[in-house]
Amino acid sequence: MGKANIENLRVPTSDEARENGKKGGMKSVESRRRKKLLRECLEELLDTEQEVKINGVTLKKTNAELLSVTLMKKALKGDVKAFEVLRDTAGEKPIDKVMVADVDQSVIDEVESMVENG
Repeated sequence: MGKANIENLRVPTSDEARENGKKGGMKSVESRRRKKLLRECLEELLDTEQEVKINGVTLKKTNAELLSVTLMKKALKGDVKAFEVLRDTAGEKPIDKVMVADVDQSVIDEVESMVENG
C-alpha cells in the first residue's frame, strides 16, 4: 500500500459527518447489545445447577460452584493463574497504583544508586 497523499485528503461536509456519526452510533449500540446478551447467557450458565455425587451423596451444585472447586484444585497444584482468578474473584485483587510526579534528576540518580548498590 502506498503512502497517503495529503492532496487526496478532504474534510467531510456536515451532512457526511452526521451520517458517519450515525453509523458509528448504530454499530456501538449493536456491540453493546451483543455484549449484554453474552453476559446474560454466561450468568445463566453459571447459575444452572448440576447433580453431582460426592462421597456417594447426590448434591445439587451450580456450575459456578463446580468451576470454583476446579480452580481451587488447580491453584493447590501450583497453577498461579488459577490462584489469581480465585483471589481476584474473592475481592482480594491488589490495587495497581501509578504515581506521576516531577522529581529532580538528582533524586532519581540517588534512588538508582541505592537500588544498584543494595
